[in-house]
Amino acid sequence: MFSEKDFEIYRHAWRFASAPDKEPQLSDSQCEALLRKGGWFVRNTFDFDCKEQTDFWYLIKDSFGGMEEQSQNERKKLRHAFRSFDFKLVDKELVRQKAFSIVKATFEDYRVSDRDMNEKVFNEYLDHCGRNNYDFWGAFDKETQELVGFCAVHVWEDSCEYGLIGFLPKYKHDATYPYYGFFYKMNEYYLEEKRFRYVADGARSITEHSDIQSFLEKNFKFRKAYCKLKIRYKWWFGIVVRLLLPFRKLIWNINVKAVLRMHKMQYAH
Repeated sequence: MFSEKDFEIYRHAWRFASAPDKEPQLSDSQCEALLRKGGWFVRNTFDFDCKEQTDFWYLIKDSFGGMEEQSQNERKKLRHAFRSFDFKLVDKELVRQKAFSIVKATFEDYRVSDRDMNEKVFNEYLDHCGRNNYDFWGAFDKETQELVGFCAVHVWEDSCEYGLIGFLPKYKHDATYPYYGFFYKMNEYYLEEKRFRYVADGARSITEHSDIQSFLEKNFKFRKAYCKLKIRYKWWFGIVVRLLLPFRKLIWNINVKAVLRMHKMQYAH
């Protein structure tokens, strides 16, 4: 059932604001109703976790096997992480006070950057989280008890999506394996303790600024939940996209390239 309040604008695009398995297929008139309120295009994903192997997906995990599903090497890395860090739910205000430096350093450590990160952007993100149902997780150095990593998790009725995540880069390279511990603890909490149907790490990355999804597939048994993607553009933006498509291999701007890449991922009926 379509309801405009179930959609929100993120970086000029209308996107579904609830669990991806609940997103309906939109008609052209429904997309036009959203675009009359703003935004440059509507991203509509539907037929979640379909049997057909499409070009678009959400990365999900829908079971938790504990240490038994980890390889011997992964268990060793998890033990390192648990010796070095405490992972626990924290208050949003602690994140607001302590986490900006972590996020800024994380963005600077990405292979490529698709946006600037400053305190205004960070606080706007936290304000957005405050208008929805989010959990916040912190990772604390056991020796110093300092916050060194965090993750925001969008929680729905029986599923959730891991959102903005960051760790101080020095911990990523010192053989303490913080991301292993973080994802293990969150998977355990939501899948084992809360009995959620699945946890997600978002849709297929179109900017390819991070290797986190391939990491989760390889090390934590996440899988692709294929779905169908359709995009409806505001008239002038659609013209721009179609004019630029023949030159997509020559374009260097990461955000423009991402829009053109997503255009090619659309489901062809």
